[in-house]
Amino acid sequence: MSEVILKVKDLSVGFERDKVITGLDFSVNKGDVVAIVGPNGAGKSVLFRALLGLIPHFGQIEWARDLKISYVPQKFSIDKELPLSVEEFLKFKKKKTADIVDTLESLGIMTAKHAHHSEFHLQEHILKQRLGWLSGGQLQRVLIAWALLDNPDVLLFDEPTAGIDLGGEETIYNLLKKLHQERNMTILLISHDLNIVYKYATNVLCLNKEMICYGTPSTVLDPSSLAKLYGGEAGFYKHDRHG
Repeated sequence: MSEVILKVKDLSVGFERDKVITGLDFSVNKGDVVAIVGPNGAGKSVLFRALLGLIPHFGQIEWARDLKISYVPQKFSIDKELPLSVEEFLKFKKKKTADIVDTLESLGIMTAKHAHHSEFHLQEHILKQRLGWLSGGQLQRVLIAWALLDNPDVLLFDEPTAGIDLGGEETIYNLLKKLHQERNMTILLISHDLNIVYKYATNVLCLNKEMICYGTPSTVLDPSSLAKLYGGEAGFYKHDRHG
């Protein structure tokens, strides 16, 4: 029998008079990969902030006890003048550089010898660079590394390939697949790409301020649900990664 690690019941979130999410009910089992899909302004990122306890909400959010939860935001702005290197940033989680390198290599995120084989790999010298001087793609790699350093039970990814070039996208999703398969890690991710949802998600939550559908992608992502979710033809949303 599957272990339920998250129960959400009658969740509502609003700011002043604007209701962003209304009456949301769903549960997540250990080892699930849940994709949250919906149009811009549907409340996807707000849902993540509510699940993390960062904003007030109505209803119930109940996580299983003693879970380690990590989060990778879609956007993370760093002042270019901030005198903090990548290595110093990662040391907030792990004190020894050797431990950082070992963890990143075990995850396939960093390797000095074979860095040129993948756009995703962090070369060793990047540890010495200032955080604020990184490109968007490099910074996203570092944020993913940060999220994985303490071996979390649950990962929340808000658009995990934001800022990553197209060549690196598949590698990131393969990393998520590796984490899911080898560690039975539970993953919640926000995505605009329905192709990714079909390929990697065990369940999909269709959200447009309220829940439109929830279940396996092959079961619930039918034309009528997609039309209700996006308000019309949904085909072009498969490749829209922005917003």
